[in-house]
Order: sequence, then structure tokens, then C-alpha cells
Amino acid sequence: MGDGANRWDGGGGSPDLKVRGSISPRITIARMSQSRRDFLAVSTVGVVASTFGRPALVRAWQQQPAPITPLFTAIRRDVGFFTARGGTIGYLINANGVAVVDSQYPDSAKLCVDGLQERSKNRGVDILINTHHHADHTGGNPAFKGIAKKIVANKRAAELQQQVYDDAVKAATAKGGAAPAGILVADRTFTDTWSESVGDEKLTAKTYTPAHTSGDAIVFFEKANVVHLGDLMWNRVHPVIDRAAGASIANWIKIMDAISRVHDKDTIYIAGHTNAKFPATCSQSDLAMMRDYLSSLLAFVSFQIKGGKSRDEIIAMKDVLPNFTDHGPLLARSLTPAYDELTAK
Repeated sequence: MGDGANRWDGGGGSPDLKVRGSISPRITIARMSQSRRDFLAVSTVGVVASTFGRPALVRAWQQQPAPITPLFTAIRRDVGFFTARGGTIGYLINANGVAVVDSQYPDSAKLCVDGLQERSKNRGVDILINTHHHADHTGGNPAFKGIAKKIVANKRAAELQQQVYDDAVKAATAKGGAAPAGILVADRTFTDTWSESVGDEKLTAKTYTPAHTSGDAIVFFEKANVVHLGDLMWNRVHPVIDRAAGASIANWIKIMDAISRVHDKDTIYIAGHTNAKFPATCSQSDLAMMRDYLSSLLAFVSFQIKGGKSRDEIIAMKDVLPNFTDHGPLLARSLTPAYDELTAK
């Protein structure tokens, strides 16, 4: 922990849940010349841009992708998850249809599409749903063009996806660089809830915001009793908290409780990201841990502020939060937005 005079041994904090209503169709397909590899780094746009601001977008495009190990894992009743690079993808394949939640990146999305087509005997995808706008969850959308009949997202998530892409294009153009590869934005949007049946399974997407961003939604596979939480759930990993996109840690704490109240002890949750030592699926106790981690993060940063530490000093801290040793040392990507939220006018 920091110095002995400024020691912190835990604590909590909380504030204000908003859940938001309606459906408005829209689609945007941006086509620009750029190699696939340049676009792969956009996952770090969520991480880098939220931590350091939009100027970091240009640097993010240059990063090299890590090797991919694609894996399909069944959960129950035709629902499973796919991991490769980026946020966890959820999927449903039953006798009458296919649904997918999130799309990772172009190359890993192609592997996912190929695997889905093989498993479903080339029936295509009825619905692709995006839980939020970050490129490690939407960058693979173009791989579903001509395969998915519709793409669904929270209205704000679709707006943010387009906004971040437009900013990246402007930044690249200003420096005389190549524009990033194209994106595919939802053609069905909602502000509160959206539901549709795929075969004998009912899917419901519901908005919970602001939290990780101002456009987060979860997807409930009703009969399977499986919920894809997108990036509202980071299983033993320090989360990205995208204040540039309207994130609120205090509200995120309340949202984790709100989600737990709606579902039950038998619900299986799919986390957007997970520590390599832990599974991508979670229980109610894991949601409680995520809530408590966020409370402890705010309490820790508040304690440092009251102790006279500067923003730079706090952001540079590498303490391990008590009771959250699996997360490892604190990171600037979580400390920065916590400090900024606590000190915002």
C-alpha cells in the first residue's frame, strides 16, 4: 500500500440507477481502404481512449494483434460462448435459428462466423446484438454482413460507435495517414428494451446505463436462463471505465445490484472479459464481487484524495485492493476515471 501515514484498508461507496424506451432503425456502413491488421488494434481504442483521451486513437491503430485461439464452449440449452480476441461472444444455435451477442474483431469474427455456419449447417445468423460500442465488441460486425439478417444495439451505443470511428478517421486524415477500416452499425436500435424469439428461445436486450459507458445493454436468453453482461462484468480484471463515453462508477455499482435482483441464483452470466485463471461464465456471487470491487476502487481513490495525493500520484499507484488480489496491482485505466469522477464539478 502507499506510505504508512496514508494507509487504506478497504471501504465502500455507491450512487443512481437509470434504465432507459422505443425502437428506431438505422444502418451505417463505412468503407475505407486500410489493411485488416490496422483495424484490429481498435480494441485498445476502448481502453486507450477512455484512459488517455481521443488523441490516443491514432496510436491504438498501430498496435499489433496477438495470436488467436478460437474456442466455442457450450453453456446449456443451445447457448454458449466464443472466445478468441476481444470481448466474449455469446451465441444461440437451435433447430430454428442462430443469434449472436457481440462480434470481437474482423479476423476473430470471421472464425466465429465460420464456426457458427459449420455448427448450424450454413443457416446464417438471424440476429447479431451489440452490448455496447467498443471495437472489441463491434469491430467484427462487418464479418456478419450478408450473414446476419439484422444487427441490434442500444441507440446510444450505435451513436458512440459511429462517433469514435469518425474521430479516428479525422485523426488519421489530419496526420496524413490511412483511414481505418470500415464499420457496420446496428440497423435496429432501442432505448430501453428489445425482445425477439429465435426458435423456442426468447432473447431480451435491456439497457442499464450509465455504467461502463452511456450505452450498455445486457442480453437475456430466457429459457436457458443465461445473461450476456457485455462489459458490465469484468471477472477479476480491472475494468475499462469510459468516461469519454459517459461512464459512471457510482451508477455501475447500483446497476450490478439491479441486475442481480431481476435474475436468480441459477442464472449463468457471461462476462465481457475475464482473468485467464477464471471462466468466462459467472454467478451472482461474482456480480457481487464486481460491485464490491467498484465500491472499493472509489473508496480507495477517495481516501488518497483526502490524504492530499495529486492526480498524477494516484494514477501512478500500483496498490492491490484488499480482498481483490486476483485483479493484481491497480491500473491507470481504472484509477484515472475514478479520480475524475470523484473530483468532477
